[in-house]
Amino acid sequence: MAKSKQNLIIYGAPGSGKGTQGKLIADKLKIFYFSTGDAFRNEISKGSKLGKDVEQILKGGHLVPDQIVIEIVKSTLKERAKNGFILDGFPRTLVQAEALEKLFEELKITNVKIINLEVDEKEVVKRLLNRAKIEGRADDTKEIIENRMEVYKTQTKPILDYYSTHEDLININAKGTIDEILKRILDSIK
Repeated sequence: MAKSKQNLIIYGAPGSGKGTQGKLIADKLKIFYFSTGDAFRNEISKGSKLGKDVEQILKGGHLVPDQIVIEIVKSTLKERAKNGFILDGFPRTLVQAEALEKLFEELKITNVKIINLEVDEKEVVKRLLNRAKIEGRADDTKEIIENRMEVYKTQTKPILDYYSTHEDLININAKGTIDEILKRILDSIK
């Protein structure tokens, strides 16, 4: 019997492990992985007008405007999400969450599970500072991390309330090893 495709959104604070887990899940389930952060870094490295605009926004630790993100996600899902997907870094605002619901209706995408990685702020800051050392990421300074956490609390965290009535919201303890967290996620979406 063929396994049905998975449509997933991975959610959590910056540094909660969304990127790491999202890529591992996509690889395990053979589904398309889409990260807005990767899409933005790609535009920045190309030196496009969008990339230059996004770079200035991200340098300040702010969120990219909803309409830009929505357009990128819409065109990507239309092209690449036919066999299942995992979205990382989208939605980050209520406007984006509402636009995504409309997009799912338009593209007839159903059975979407939302994975929320739960980890405390102290752990997040430690992870992000460590990542900055390892990867040399300019967007992971202590000041920018603090700003990103504030933006997360005020603009992104309300999405949990939006999705709290969604029957497929799955909260995952994101403390532990990468493999332990991955096992928790995979067990929860069977």
